[in-house]
Amino acid sequence: MRHVGHARRGAGRSTTARPSPAASPRTARRRAELPRGGRRVFPEHRLVGYCGLPGAAALGRLGTGDLDDRVAEIERRGRAYADGRQVLPVLELLAVVANSAPGPDGAYRSRTPDATVRAFHEAARRHRALLLLNIQPGRASALDEVRALEPWLVHPDVGIALDPEWEMGPGEKPGDTYGHTSGAELTRIAARLAALVERHDLPEKVFVHHQVAESVVRDGQRITAPAGVAMVKSADGIGTPRLKRQTWERLVDPMPRGLHTGFKLFFEEDARDGGRLMTPDEVLGLTPRPSYVMYE
Repeated sequence: MRHVGHARRGAGRSTTARPSPAASPRTARRRAELPRGGRRVFPEHRLVGYCGLPGAAALGRLGTGDLDDRVAEIERRGRAYADGRQVLPVLELLAVVANSAPGPDGAYRSRTPDATVRAFHEAARRHRALLLLNIQPGRASALDEVRALEPWLVHPDVGIALDPEWEMGPGEKPGDTYGHTSGAELTRIAARLAALVERHDLPEKVFVHHQVAESVVRDGQRITAPAGVAMVKSADGIGTPRLKRQTWERLVDPMPRGLHTGFKLFFEEDARDGGRLMTPDEVLGLTPRPSYVMYE
């Protein structure tokens, strides 16, 4: 298990079609689109991104250096992953961070200040990128944390990533054991996002759940992907390319219909003990090819 301090390492604009001649220019409204156009995420796009939290280098590369420089770096790295798709850069910000201490409400988590979320959203807008708000729930309800982020989720360029290995049950503490979620809970979160999409006429909303081990998602076959939500199951195994492929095969083999695949690479951990970072060609050689590639 990766754990540093209180948290784990490896935690728009409006547009539409032109109105018809019969429509009044004053009343015609443009439908919101994804940052680089269109309203559907897959198969048109491949997501490539970094995760992190400002000032916390141990939590991912996105938390180090100048934010605009990091997004430009994602752009450069993402070119190797196009493979016939349009690459959409992703900033995965740790918006809810699991803590080893209970905190005032006993939830073992802290929420990233709105000012930080706003800075990341503004950077995503500048670079026509997607912002994913990562949730490490601690003992809080994952669905309640999604509800708390809804003021951001009404934007067409903001989605959710859930880290269920940090979703703890009663009596459990982050860092002591893997947490877990269920297929039913993931479906409830997806349904909440789908309702936002319908209510606000948004493009598809990205919902990623990261999975480091099979035990982290129980009854995964019960996951149902509703219309309006692009659900991604991201394999987060650490190790040599051979070990990562083995984790990938275990996690994607039983994946239910309607989900897309994601793959996580670790700059430091994957390179330890004689290991190395997998190349883009090796990642694209996985079956099925990942629709989201994330670096930590």
